Amino acid sequence: MKKTSTRLADGRELIYYDLRDDGVRDAVDRRPLEPTVTTSEIRRDPLLGDSVAIASHRQGRTYHPPADECPLCPSEGERLSEIPDSSYDVVVFENRFPSLAGDSGRCEVVCFTSDHQASFADLTEEQARLVLDAWTDRTAELSHLPSVEQVFCFENRGAEIGVTLGHPHGQIYAYPFTTPRTALMLRQVARHKEATGGENIFDAVLERELADERVVLTSEHWVAFVPYTAHWPYEVHLYPRRRVPDLLALDEAARSEFPQVYLELLRRFDRIFGEGEPPTPYIAAWHQAPFGALEEFEGVVREDFALHLELFTIRRTRGKLKFLAGSESGMSVFINDVPPERAAARLREVASS
Repeated sequence: MKKTSTRLADGRELIYYDLRDDGVRDAVDRRPLEPTVTTSEIRRDPLLGDSVAIASHRQGRTYHPPADECPLCPSEGERLSEIPDSSYDVVVFENRFPSLAGDSGRCEVVCFTSDHQASFADLTEEQARLVLDAWTDRTAELSHLPSVEQVFCFENRGAEIGVTLGHPHGQIYAYPFTTPRTALMLRQVARHKEATGGENIFDAVLERELADERVVLTSEHWVAFVPYTAHWPYEVHLYPRRRVPDLLALDEAARSEFPQVYLELLRRFDRIFGEGEPPTPYIAAWHQAPFGALEEFEGVVREDFALHLELFTIRRTRGKLKFLAGSESGMSVFINDVPPERAAARLREVASS
């Protein structure tokens, strides 16, 4: 992997990740851009104890442009985009309309391929490995920023999810706090550790799932299963067999095997609802241990957390979506219409040949 860092016309950082070492990345952003101005503000909720990002400048962000005006495609002739060069393998750049910025963290866009018509599932294993290496590198770099406590790599796919750019891409949020979801997990880690005399709850969950009927696929270094308490109609958790706190701690064997396993999962997701259905909308979310202090979680260290990826869709059946209505949105109590055992069986059934 070759990494080249440069700057866009408005000062934002852009980084090329190339498969080959002989590429030269010296294209200049020729757009007449003014410096980016953001109004991100973090407000803490005194009742719930969580945080909300207020980012009014995002109202003006690019919204469903035609394919020939896609800002994530390479620049070509006089059609100038966020990527100055005429081609790329993987590229990461600071979001022009970030939810988090400055002392409130940082937001980045990750373009998986220059092919506008592709999806992550269309990547080769070599390309998918390059994306993994980019996620890992950005996690390492962002963790050193003084305002950052947690790094979140994720992909939103599909208009139903709220994606406003059709080009295959994901994002990275670097939060200035430990996110509420992660805090809940860490509290459970602490409680279970104390109640069992030191047992790790992630290890216990993985052992239980491996012994049950919800396993979707396994390999030497990875396990994918539909969790016993799946919140979403089709939801798969992907864990490395060896517990590590973040992407940086994955060993080479797990890294090498990841592309094959993950691409297989994504391709199965596109087969869930059968022929004739649009591509399955999904969210793919990496959960990593925070880099900030863990004093509030008594007895917990970073190594107690288990890196894992959660992949889920809001489509519950052909032509129908799962909406977060009263119970989910008002009380955070999910009601799942698809039994996890049935979802796992379907994901095994649609294995690619």
